[in-house]
Amino acid sequence: MNYIDGFIFPISKKHLDEYKQVSEKIALIWKEHGALAYHEFVGDDMNHEGTGSFLDTIPIHPEETIIFGWVSFPSKHVRDKANEKVPADPRMAALVAPLIDPNHLIFNASKMLYGGFTKLI
Repeated sequence: MNYIDGFIFPISKKHLDEYKQVSEKIALIWKEHGALAYHEFVGDDMNHEGTGSFLDTIPIHPEETIIFGWVSFPSKHVRDKANEKVPADPRMAALVAPLIDPNHLIFNASKMLYGGFTKLI
């Protein structure tokens, strides 16, 4: 694992199971296109005395929680190719459409923080 894409975003607790079902399928597509692993975790202990919190950066409503995830790749080159292929994969449109339906919005990309990271240690 020499490169990762990391992300964090809020999601409504009531939609967590629905999101999880879609995310599990999306993870498989990322792996088919070069990802070594795909991880997503739900916020649990979001405050540690003496430090800032993700909640300082991403304000959430009481009915929301935080998803923190990362996708690992063997190299930035493989990651860049996957970032081209995954959005173009026709299965993605079908999977993502219910999440971004304005009448039943589950995932809001404008609230997501994202970045690519090279290995330090």
